[in-house]
Amino acid sequence: MSQRWSLLDSKTLQSCRVFTIKSELYRSPRTGKDHDFYLIDSTDWVNVIPLTAEEKVILVKQFRFGTKDFSLEIPGGMIEGQDTPAQAASRELLEETGYAGDEPLLLGVVHPNPAIHTNRCYTFLVRNAVFKNHLEQDSTEDIEVQTVSLSEIPRLISEGKITHALVIAAFYWYFSKAGFKDSS
Repeated sequence: MSQRWSLLDSKTLQSCRVFTIKSELYRSPRTGKDHDFYLIDSTDWVNVIPLTAEEKVILVKQFRFGTKDFSLEIPGGMIEGQDTPAQAASRELLEETGYAGDEPLLLGVVHPNPAIHTNRCYTFLVRNAVFKNHLEQDSTEDIEVQTVSLSEIPRLISEGKITHALVIAAFYWYFSKAGFKDSS
């Protein structure tokens, strides 16, 4: 039966704007040997599927430096300060798109990459999204807001137009959540 590894030491190697890189020393319960692991420590994240009353999804298109290309995504970001995940979802939706809607409904939670990331990503649905305000982008954002029919999302994923893993996971939660009925 699997056992947890023993944490022997933890050191911060680098503190970056949105995450910290750590080195942690663990002991294997099977072999008794010690091993170093490197982790990306970050606050939890949220992403939001915003739906209008007409079943349009509000998407954001932005340049991503990891892929050096544009990415079509749903709004999302970090949970800041004392925000609950739902509050962060509403804030990110408004900041990145100018849209707001009903209270966020939690669809699911994933670990972005449990091998090296320490955080979670919460996926929310916001129904009845309507444009409320201009975008409040920070200096590292250059976002283009787009709307597409909800029915187009599976095609955009299968054609490789939506490739962000956390966005695909969000639509998994939306389309396959047991007992979920879209009543918008």
